[in-house]
Amino acid sequence: MAEVFGVLGLFESADALLAAIPGLRARNLGRLEAYTPYPVHGLERALGQRRSPVGGMVLVMGILGALTALAFQWWVSAVDYPLVTGGKAAGSWQAFVPIMFEITVLSATFTAGLGMLLLLNRLPFFNHPVLHSRAIRGITRDRFALAVEAEGAFDPEAASAALAASGAREIEVLPAPGRGEPLTARSILDVLAGIAGACLVAGFLAYWVVKLAPVLPPVSHMLDQPRLDPQRPSAFFRDGRGMRPPVPGTVARGCLPIRLASPEAAALLVNPLPRTPEVLARGRAEFEVRCAVCHGVLGNGIPTLSAAYGAKPANLMTPAMRQTPDGTIYGVIVLGKNAMPSYAADLPEADRWAVIHYLRALQRAQNARDEDLP
Repeated sequence: MAEVFGVLGLFESADALLAAIPGLRARNLGRLEAYTPYPVHGLERALGQRRSPVGGMVLVMGILGALTALAFQWWVSAVDYPLVTGGKAAGSWQAFVPIMFEITVLSATFTAGLGMLLLLNRLPFFNHPVLHSRAIRGITRDRFALAVEAEGAFDPEAASAALAASGAREIEVLPAPGRGEPLTARSILDVLAGIAGACLVAGFLAYWVVKLAPVLPPVSHMLDQPRLDPQRPSAFFRDGRGMRPPVPGTVARGCLPIRLASPEAAALLVNPLPRTPEVLARGRAEFEVRCAVCHGVLGNGIPTLSAAYGAKPANLMTPAMRQTPDGTIYGVIVLGKNAMPSYAADLPEADRWAVIHYLRALQRAQNARDEDLP
């Protein structure tokens, strides 16, 4: 007698299929498997199948992929070839997140696909007997099949009778698939040679496509692309300039803010700002906010607030102060002096020099008034 894979019975509806399963499971004739044209709610529970492990497999491999990507990037960036980027620590994990995400998705996707196909669907089993049965046309359209597959000592006649008693309209005995030739080294080499040949042909064709049509989309060629030469006008930008100005607040290499070590070093500095109305207006605004509370609003004769409390701030309009270098005044603003605190953290460098310009303008006006006196 030929070897039998199982017995297949066709049912007219999903309800009839679900109703037949408990009786067949109780008789324990073989392994039950259902084939339906669409998912049937409660079918796995009726067959006694456990919940699909695909979700757990994907979760575990996704976590392993993320940890592997994190460990590899950390080792490369912090141990093997450390680089400081943007002043951040070499092992800053925030920069690793995009690659971690990609490896997580890649690991989870391959696990879901290959795990479902190779582990759960038992591929490569391409010659499944149900695919060659007479019932496969109905199964893929509107019929519902229940198969009693051979497991241990199997009786096809008893399985056929049980399916008929359960309401199956058509019953078919499925022969076991023939055994293929065993996998040999020659067959493996043939497959690898075929893959290599396909890669060579694809590479050859791609090479000549790029050579013959280098600018056709989606091919992009580095020598044929829109570009903008330096200093060239461009209508693309609102200001009409092709070269972009630096981002506000950036500092060019070699032009870091000056760090003063002593008043003597500050005395050598020169005011780098031009004396323009805008600079003077900015200096006046900062002076009135930060300096006038102690030194008074210069030139109006109003007593200072600190004088009312007994303090003795420097008189900025004296002849000696008029002869003081700009750098010395800048050093006092940055380093502080006596009761005056440092404004290095509160006043940007450009605003410090703007205050000095404003002070110098008032001092020159005072000099003019002094020269006009008899």
